[in-house]
Amino acid sequence: MKVNSKLSISFFLLFLVLILSCKTAKMPVSSASNVSTLESAFSKFKEPAITHRRFKHADLQPLIQKHSGAFEITKLGESVEGRSISSLDWGDGKTKVMLWSQMHGNESTATMALFDLFNFLEGNGDEFDDLRTLLKSQLDLKFIPMINPDGAEQFKRRNAIDIDLNRDAISQISPEAIILKGARDDFEPEFGFNLHDQQTYYNASGTPKQATISVLAPAYNYDTDVNAVRTRAMQTIVGMNEILQEVVPGHVGKYDDAFEPRAFGDNITKWGTSTILIESGGYPNDPDKQYIRQLNFMIILNALEQIATKSYEQYTIEEYFAIPDNDLQLVDLLLNEVQVPVNGKYFPVDLGIRRRDITAGETYYMSASVDDLGDLQVYFGLEEFDASGLNYAEGKVYASEFESVSMLDEAKAIELLKQGYLAVKVKNGAKGDLHNLPILVLKSTETFSSGWRTGEGTNFFLEKDGVRKYAVVNGYLIDLEHPKDQEFKQRIY
Repeated sequence: MKVNSKLSISFFLLFLVLILSCKTAKMPVSSASNVSTLESAFSKFKEPAITHRRFKHADLQPLIQKHSGAFEITKLGESVEGRSISSLDWGDGKTKVMLWSQMHGNESTATMALFDLFNFLEGNGDEFDDLRTLLKSQLDLKFIPMINPDGAEQFKRRNAIDIDLNRDAISQISPEAIILKGARDDFEPEFGFNLHDQQTYYNASGTPKQATISVLAPAYNYDTDVNAVRTRAMQTIVGMNEILQEVVPGHVGKYDDAFEPRAFGDNITKWGTSTILIESGGYPNDPDKQYIRQLNFMIILNALEQIATKSYEQYTIEEYFAIPDNDLQLVDLLLNEVQVPVNGKYFPVDLGIRRRDITAGETYYMSASVDDLGDLQVYFGLEEFDASGLNYAEGKVYASEFESVSMLDEAKAIELLKQGYLAVKVKNGAKGDLHNLPILVLKSTETFSSGWRTGEGTNFFLEKDGVRKYAVVNGYLIDLEHPKDQEFKQRIY
């Protein structure tokens, strides 16, 4: 009897294993956690109609309609100025995930990635079919790609009432805030992705590396307690960070989790949704954030796979808190020990220069100024230069006007810089034109600012013994003895 009993138990256990194996086999095995797979997917499904980060509501409408066959498209409401706000739904699974982007009108990096993701989800007949089947069977996805279309129209942060929508979760003064809150309440997602852009001057704490991607599992109370809702978000972020550390090691930061009672991320967490904040910062030689767009696509797709398989459960909150904090110690150009003149004497100071992206109607350009000066040893420069022994010197405007900017080229601009001219004037220039010349281009009645004090425009020379060695033009450093190609974006009138 004992032998038969043991055999019966053994057969029962074997039968149970076979049953479980069969159930497991129904869930396709995917490889979205593999970097090469994610990179291949982006390359294949990148939306070709979006080539830069400055696009408007009207630009997205045909792209949304393109997916009407595979996605359920719903108009959720209208913005202050009457622009539609739509959602795209995909998937038949039980786990609900809501992703929303461009709450701030000039924060469009993740929006681009969502349209790449739409192409991916709609694809078929390729090596990604198992992953799509997994996601479709396990997840119910709701995407809201542009919450603030009025802000996007002018490429500005706030909406048409000049309200920061991310501080309107409770009062809901804005129709856009009402729409987002209503979508969350109606859908009741288990996971949420709050997609933003951040300043390019954030760095991973203690390092000179830009925080290309910053993350946060927002708190739901002032005590920043960690409950099951926050834990799921933290665990998923750790998995995303693993991908990022393979492709952009050291370029990830974590936001402080101080509770903001008006913010959507904090409140959506409070309302029971495991919320993941993704903020897109800067990356070298990526001014239009096309590589960061790829990173967004990769980590969002990875996160969706984690949620579908619950593989995020392998990670710990300790690993989340080990991600470096965000800091704000970057400048575009750090000049060390520049000799600046005051009352006939020279004083050595460090100059920290930042170049701001300015939008004026349909025109955008860079405008640089001194952000801080003095002892800047705690700062990091995206470009750093030791200016010891070099004196600050002002420049002039070239006396003769040019008919148009086409009469200038880089060689002529460098020649003028060497002669002490930082700017030229043109008679005929189309408003809003951009150029790549290493010199300021002004209209006939325009002047330029020059200085080394905080807030002043950074257009000056660095010279030694009366010889101009370097020019700083709108915050860009130019070696006059060995000039190199630089990108300049100026207004031409």
